[in-house]
Amino acid sequence: MANVTDIPHDDAQPVNAKRNRQPLYAARKKVYPKRVTGRFRRFKWLVMLITLGIYYLLPWVRWDRGPYAPDQAVLVDMAHRRFYFFFIEIWPQEFFFIAGLLVMAGIGLFLITSTIGRAWCGYTCPQTVWVDLFIAVERLIEGDRNARIKLDKSPWTAEKIIKRTTVHACWLLIGVMTGGAWIFYFADAPTLLVDFAKGQAPMVAYTTVAILTATTYVFGGLMREQVCTYMCPWPRIQGAMLDENSLTVTYNAWRGEPRSAHAKKAAAAGQVVGDCVDCNACVAVCPMGIDIRDGQQLECITCALCIDACDNVMDKLGKERGLISYATLSEYNDNMALATANGTQPIDPRRVRNPDGTLSDKVARFDWRHVFRLRTLIYATIFAAVGLGMLYVLVTRDRLDVNVLHDRNPQYVVLSDGSIRNGYTVKLLNMIPQPREFVLSIEGLEGATMTSPELEESGTELRLTVQPDRLRQIHIFVSQEPQDHGHRHGSRSREELFHFVVQDVEGGERAVYRAKFIRP
Repeated sequence: MANVTDIPHDDAQPVNAKRNRQPLYAARKKVYPKRVTGRFRRFKWLVMLITLGIYYLLPWVRWDRGPYAPDQAVLVDMAHRRFYFFFIEIWPQEFFFIAGLLVMAGIGLFLITSTIGRAWCGYTCPQTVWVDLFIAVERLIEGDRNARIKLDKSPWTAEKIIKRTTVHACWLLIGVMTGGAWIFYFADAPTLLVDFAKGQAPMVAYTTVAILTATTYVFGGLMREQVCTYMCPWPRIQGAMLDENSLTVTYNAWRGEPRSAHAKKAAAAGQVVGDCVDCNACVAVCPMGIDIRDGQQLECITCALCIDACDNVMDKLGKERGLISYATLSEYNDNMALATANGTQPIDPRRVRNPDGTLSDKVARFDWRHVFRLRTLIYATIFAAVGLGMLYVLVTRDRLDVNVLHDRNPQYVVLSDGSIRNGYTVKLLNMIPQPREFVLSIEGLEGATMTSPELEESGTELRLTVQPDRLRQIHIFVSQEPQDHGHRHGSRSREELFHFVVQDVEGGERAVYRAKFIRP
């Protein structure tokens, strides 16, 4: 078991400690996050690998949709106004699916935040992921925290120039890859890559890559924690999403205070000493440069790296892990009341321990049943309802659409045999990537026939083919025999409703459009 004096004490100072809070527009103090190992760090590496892998590699995944559609699994086809996602094809008029996904994302963010705090910020936010990647590159080339601080303070030598140039070149390369991966979602990736390399890609592609390269480089390499603190609105919103049962990264002062860097000497002198040895390990590893021991702060992204750092120190001291842990405010207040005799005495960590030094059974611990409270159940219900609703609409949606426009001038024509003819423009939309044959017929108009100059056919039914993912527009004349109108039938209405019916010959899908037939 290590002594307190054997624990290295970092000279890290929080950039935003409450004891020396800076003005809003104070100059930035550079943060040098120290490398740490532990379960949360491993989880962050895994999340980074998955999210970056999806982002960079997804445009290259192929999906066979047949010979009439692109084979890129995920594609935003701006030219043809389509969005392809594996077996799903979204048309512009189905934008409500995108709106539904945005609603689900918002509700999901509320659900996650009210349950486990800013987990999105700490693990999956693009800013967090790319900053983690940039720091990993910087650490690989320049060394860990102390080496980077020393390099910053050293004069400009050839070694320093080479290291700094290499770091920034790698950051720019990551920025270019980020911008490049983005544009591949909007065109066939292999084709666009070749055109881009040859200088034959559209100018908007080069502009997009340049903008995303610059923003990735600046946000991930130069601004880092300032983006989360000053630019992102979520830290200001999340307070409304939290309650006393939300899990957040918490320094358990009821156990750690009073802190001392010389705990053995203080204990020998009869002083009350907590578990915190004031080693500043939690500050040294924090990518936001804050001290979690100051309590909940706007800057904290709950990445939990301070938990790993503190757990490693507790392991060396032979003490229980969890001095810094995920905890709820309710749990923290109960334990603080125990350590302070319901607020009547200063913190005495001996009140939370048994005579043998283990934590007392009276110490409140997190109960997973607190997750299923009214707020989270409401969020989960709304999230599930929107998701199931979208799934139902997706499964039952029509892949055939028909629209009919009546000729405005003339509205009707009286033919030489006394029959009345109306003209219509019929628009058939085939919303699948396969050619389809349809039968067009009319219902509800007695004695009527159709004629199409384009199809060179006439009768009560017309056959026509619509190409994959295309709209076909044809002009149709509907004629009604003379005995169905005229003065002999003066009781008939001037307008009569009927239906155009479109039937898929093979699939059986059917669409109906109600139209008007106008008489003199």
